[in-house]
Amino acid sequence: MELTTSSQNIRQILITDTPLIDVRAPIEFQQGSMPNAINLPLMNDDERAAVGTCYKQQGSAKAVELGHQLVGGDIKMARVTAWKEACKKNTHGYICCARGGMRSHIVQSWLKEVDIEYPLINGGYKTLRQTAIDAVNELVQRPIILVGGCTGNGKTALVHHLANGIDLEGLAHHRGSSFGRTLQQQYSQATFENYLAVSLLKKAQHCQRWVLEDEGRAIGANSLPLELRTQMEKAPIAIIDDPFELRLERLKYEYFDRMTQDFLAAFGFERGWQEYSDYLHHGLSAIRKRLGSQRTIELTHLLELALADQKITGDTRTHFSWLVPLLNEYYDPMYRYQLSKKQQRIVFRGNYQEVEHWLTHQ
Repeated sequence: MELTTSSQNIRQILITDTPLIDVRAPIEFQQGSMPNAINLPLMNDDERAAVGTCYKQQGSAKAVELGHQLVGGDIKMARVTAWKEACKKNTHGYICCARGGMRSHIVQSWLKEVDIEYPLINGGYKTLRQTAIDAVNELVQRPIILVGGCTGNGKTALVHHLANGIDLEGLAHHRGSSFGRTLQQQYSQATFENYLAVSLLKKAQHCQRWVLEDEGRAIGANSLPLELRTQMEKAPIAIIDDPFELRLERLKYEYFDRMTQDFLAAFGFERGWQEYSDYLHHGLSAIRKRLGSQRTIELTHLLELALADQKITGDTRTHFSWLVPLLNEYYDPMYRYQLSKKQQRIVFRGNYQEVEHWLTHQ
């Protein structure tokens, strides 16, 4: 039961979170995958490498023969069982390999042997990926408004809250600064772009313009797609300008309270505390060239005193001893300098509530 999929079929598959049984090798899946795909490979990385080498040296027929030798008997049975369970759990899904070729058809035929008819994606991941690229390039042509402001002004929260907001930092699993990493590993570049495409496609039916946070060229290890970046560089900007004390409270929750909870929940107390401590030290160390060696030493000392106090009392406010000078001496001047080059694009300025009201009544 083979389905001929047009680009519109593929878009609908992505929008509706249709399950994809991706039978490529794990290394291929890690390099790029689609949301709602599960990796149940026909061949693992070593098996795929061996078959690939055989193909280059001895041709297609020998490579296929080797593949059947490597994935036979109990190994075949175990993999068929896994696909069978996935098909029963996801009754309206598709099989996907690299290009919709031999691997998809083998899995499809083996499933048919156990009385399961399951369609495949013609063109495989390559078609899914191209659809995602085309969707991003098309949809970012819609009007864009950026939300700007110094760190701690709630930009990400506001964008995330809006119906037409695209939370780039959420998609990237990174908050964009030297302290921006989260406990969620960042996706590969291709996977990040695929998630962005699906996010845009899902909202495109109801949104004629986008609200995005004013970002740099990259969010952690993920770069913004060129066409999106080009459009963002021309977009008008609404600036959130909240009181310094309110910004500190937001940063306290985001970077100290929540990160402590996340690290302890993930690793237990002792290792979790060490991971949290390393995270803060790494964030400060990453900007040491900008701060200068002497200032870095001074702020690191204050950080270590704050960590010692937090470990005893549970209070994270002691971190203000190094956070306040870091904001005043580094982050705020840096962002204001960047913003000075975009003055002609600023169309509104206000506190969080005022910017939110302005954006929702445009």
